[in-house]
Amino acid sequence: MTEKTITIEKLAEMVKGQVVGDKTALIRGVAPFDSAGSGDITFLAKAKMADLLKTTGAGAVIVPLGVEEVENISVIQVKDPYLAVAIIHSYFVKEPFEAKGLHPRAFVGEGCLLGKEFTIAPLAVLGDRVKLGERVTVGAGAVIGDDVEIGDDTTIHPNVTVYSKSIVGRRVAIHSGTVIGSDGYGYAANERGEHIKRPQVGIVRIDDDVEIGANTCIDRAAYGVTWIKSGVKIDNLVQVAHNVVVGENSLLVSQVGIAGSATLGRNVVLGGQAACAGHITLNDQVMVAARGGVHSDQPKGAVLGGAPVMPIRQWAKACAVYAKLPELQSKVRKNSKAIAELGNTPDDKE
Repeated sequence: MTEKTITIEKLAEMVKGQVVGDKTALIRGVAPFDSAGSGDITFLAKAKMADLLKTTGAGAVIVPLGVEEVENISVIQVKDPYLAVAIIHSYFVKEPFEAKGLHPRAFVGEGCLLGKEFTIAPLAVLGDRVKLGERVTVGAGAVIGDDVEIGDDTTIHPNVTVYSKSIVGRRVAIHSGTVIGSDGYGYAANERGEHIKRPQVGIVRIDDDVEIGANTCIDRAAYGVTWIKSGVKIDNLVQVAHNVVVGENSLLVSQVGIAGSATLGRNVVLGGQAACAGHITLNDQVMVAARGGVHSDQPKGAVLGGAPVMPIRQWAKACAVYAKLPELQSKVRKNSKAIAELGNTPDDKE
């Protein structure tokens, strides 16, 4: 990795922060709070933890608004330290693209259009008429089907499979083991109960700035498009079925499953193992807690939990009651017995 050095003042400009202390000191990287040295920058998540600043050896600390300089440590005051450290850390780790060209053990089909700069690693396979933009990387063992289009600055990691006619945008990252464009799960039963496959003839479209984790599957549409819109971030082990639309900047956490023809609006968040039924709509900014099961349309901004889902506060109350069910059952039995003995109701031994 190329070593970079930059002044605290320049880092503050990146994150729209305010420097308190020495603006000219040079920083060469990001490090954890307890192991950072004089050339490193670290961050403090919460203002109430400001006393910890006395314990770090960092040359600078990203802090929440209101936290001032402590002894000889410069601070960068920002609204959101998590966001600021993400931006700064990305700056330090970003490497210039290194075009390695076509490896002799890779295969490229007929009629392909490749950018001026690209890397195609050993055992990668490109089908016919594939179009690659500039600075595209196709990792070892990846398979890119016929007529696939991949935009500038996109990275296809090793052992990814992108089926034919899929469209992948710019600055996309697809991690190992993921399958883009496999057939959707569609069958019709005949009179004998046999399942007849419904042809899946659509495509997958992935817009710009999407990241897709390892071992995720995004199915091609039965007809038309399965569409992952710009800025979506998908974790490992996620299933997106045919004709699903995932709106801009949505987050799908590990093991989420979305059934066919569901539509997610902008900035939707599905927690781990949450599931969404088919042919429903989750409007903008819907949030579903882990293991939530969504079976119906949801309005903008709904925050939900449970299976089937309910408003998050109602779900939290239900969870509290559920934990007390054995105790409540015991009380009900005792009270029923006492009432029966008074002769007010028939004996209920249940």
